[in-house]
Amino acid sequence: MTATTVLYFLGASLALTIAPGPDNTFIVAQGISRGRKAALVTALGMCSGISVHTTAAALGISALLYSSATAFQILKFAGAAYLLFLAWKSLKEQRILLPQGVGNGLGFRALFRRGFLMNVINPKVALFFLAFLPQFVSPGSENASLQMFLFGLLFMMQAVVVFSVIGWLSGGVGNLILKRPHLARWFGWLTAGVFASLGIRLALAER
Repeated sequence: MTATTVLYFLGASLALTIAPGPDNTFIVAQGISRGRKAALVTALGMCSGISVHTTAAALGISALLYSSATAFQILKFAGAAYLLFLAWKSLKEQRILLPQGVGNGLGFRALFRRGFLMNVINPKVALFFLAFLPQFVSPGSENASLQMFLFGLLFMMQAVVVFSVIGWLSGGVGNLILKRPHLARWFGWLTAGVFASLGIRLALAER
């Protein structure tokens, strides 16, 4: 695990995290519809889910998920159902959108849990870490699992920074919108649309 390898890993991780994708889209939608604090808490929840995928990859659980079509399908549809449920919840919550708060009557704990679960129950994320982390482990290393844990920790740390910046910027726009209830209601629908599209995308995903 050389310094060059670590720098290369961080560069690749930053590029992958910054690239437009479901996670970034979700955080932006949260920031715009709920405000800055909600976006930051949700981002931290999503990043915390990375620890689960890192552990699974290091212990070989993700390999089991990859080899079992049934396990993949079960987790995939569970994740899709959860996202569609969140879309329905967002449609209900947008009716009581509150200015200057965490947003939509949800506390920090609920938003953190929502981001965490969205990350953890996505089998595509688990398979990504299974494919990505081993590429940077030293060949023939006797502590491959430890190196994967460390690389996973580095990935999580840089993701916290990137997602927090995205949440902060999008949340700034959201805080202005939340001061105007007639606009805020429309962005509640935006959040519901993002959840629904992510759920459908996950339901249609292949390994």
